[in-house]
Amino acid sequence: MSLALYRRYRPETFAEVIGQEHVTGPLQQALRNNRVNHAYLFSGPRGCGKTTSARILARCLNCEQGPTPTPCGECLSCVDLARGGPGSIDVIEIDAASHGGVDDTRDLREKAFFAPASSRYKIYIIDEAHMVSTAGFNALLKVVEEPPEHLKFIFATTEPEKVIGTIRSRTHHYPFRLVPPGTLRDYLAEVCGRESIQVEDSVYPLVVRAGAGSVRDSMSVMDQLLAGADERGVTYAMATALLGYTDAALLDEIVDAFATHDGATVFGIVDRVIEGGHDPRRFVADLLERLRDLVILAAVPDAGEKGLIDAPADRVAVMDEQARRFGSAELSRAADIVNTGLTEMRGATSPRLQLELICARVMLPAAFADETSWQARLEKLERRAVVGGPALATAPMAAPTATAPMPAAPVVAPPAQAEPAVPAPAQAPAPAPVQTAPAAGGRAPGSWPVSPSFVGAPAPSPAAPPATAPAPAPAAPAPVAGDGGGINATQVRQFWPQVLDAVKGRRRVTWMLLQQAQVAGFDNGALQLAFEHAGTRDGFVNGGHDEILRQALQDAVGVSWKVECLIGPAGSAPQRPSGAPARGRPARGGPYNHLRAHETPEHPGRPLRPENNNEPRL
Repeated sequence: MSLALYRRYRPETFAEVIGQEHVTGPLQQALRNNRVNHAYLFSGPRGCGKTTSARILARCLNCEQGPTPTPCGECLSCVDLARGGPGSIDVIEIDAASHGGVDDTRDLREKAFFAPASSRYKIYIIDEAHMVSTAGFNALLKVVEEPPEHLKFIFATTEPEKVIGTIRSRTHHYPFRLVPPGTLRDYLAEVCGRESIQVEDSVYPLVVRAGAGSVRDSMSVMDQLLAGADERGVTYAMATALLGYTDAALLDEIVDAFATHDGATVFGIVDRVIEGGHDPRRFVADLLERLRDLVILAAVPDAGEKGLIDAPADRVAVMDEQARRFGSAELSRAADIVNTGLTEMRGATSPRLQLELICARVMLPAAFADETSWQARLEKLERRAVVGGPALATAPMAAPTATAPMPAAPVVAPPAQAEPAVPAPAQAPAPAPVQTAPAAGGRAPGSWPVSPSFVGAPAPSPAAPPATAPAPAPAAPAPVAGDGGGINATQVRQFWPQVLDAVKGRRRVTWMLLQQAQVAGFDNGALQLAFEHAGTRDGFVNGGHDEILRQALQDAVGVSWKVECLIGPAGSAPQRPSGAPARGRPARGGPYNHLRAHETPEHPGRPLRPENNNEPRL
């Protein structure tokens, strides 16, 4: 009968111990300096090498060439304490779980004063030391405090806080840690290579995850897989079926369904999980692990190369593509919901119902009013705008022209195509810009021109050279009167990034909403912002975000301005386009002042036309 895998490959020297360099290094140096203490306390999680390191330390102390950090492996003591050896009479291992009483401690104390039979030191390795009773520790205290020169104590425990303080204070405490996943994976691959059994690369992350950082637990799981391997070796399908993990293909399907909000696919997968006999809690735990990987990939695109994700390169490529279909807020929200649901599933009477509710919450960000849900919805709108492009850009242009004739919308395109062909006049008359303002609705000089989609008017005729504004005019807008003291929109845009940083420090949702807004102008102490959609403008005003912006202006620039919100298309130019007539919102006090929430002009602004143009006005 073969030995267990963790017994066959138990380390025999400190160099073979993996993941505990912070312990093995100082111990080896203490052996070199001949400054070995009389008592040690090794603590840490199970299966991380405490008892093994205690045996190696005893081997180093009793080696004929020692004390040495590298035992020779040939002397009688080294052979007795080697892997599979008979053991040494001078190295006594005691299981404190069954020998932790006062009587056991008294017996140990009486035998401890006898000299070793054939070794340099008599060494007591007390395993599970936290199981020793308080009376037993007190009975052992005197001999641990002042032992004879030939006596050494090594306590190993998973709960060092249960060892009484008087014992701990007389020992050198070395805390062991869980082995990192990358180190453990390489070690398992080396062991499987020695066993000459083929193992797929995708199996190692499953074994490491099942072992949870414990070398002994991981070796036990791998031993079980190797025992059931056939001529093909250990396959991924075999490992997932035996360990109970969810197949990666099933996780890919549900993540893709979350991205497209395909409820039929999501609940179909839930039915397959239940009907297939899988544990819903394990499925939710695996889904949370996948979302964790996607969150890291969204934040660190090269996480696979940096080792932040333990998966083969092909799996990392698939998950990277999935992460791009989500936003960071969506992934974070989904992970929070799944994590909360996993906690609620403990002790639940209907795990399937809990799983279905988790999936429903992930796909319905609009049903929640928290900040993360708002960010998820905003990210979805931004992705649609990027994917939709021109189709979505024309949507806000059609809304204000509901009362206008239908041919008005298609007329927007010709000026952009015909404008380059129109020869600009050599020099426009100086009063021209002043005379065109009343015709465009009474716009005050220096105010920001709003896009044609804001007023819903048809574009001007290409043959309108008199209406062409001078080229240098937008570069030097006239100062705006008000408590801004000569501040204009161009100057506001220069320090606008500082204002956005101040807003981001106060509230991130307000900062995200401002990414969809542009500085439209400055008039009489009021900063005018143009939003693409009326819904975004209403949410900005009704949510109190204008007050946050006002406070950020006070912090960043030291001014106290009002904030007025207008409607304008995304991507509008920050200055008036060349060759386009002056149009925008009317001057303050006009019939269409500011176009605030839910206000639509009955008659949009009228473009200027040449006097010989016989086309009827709208």
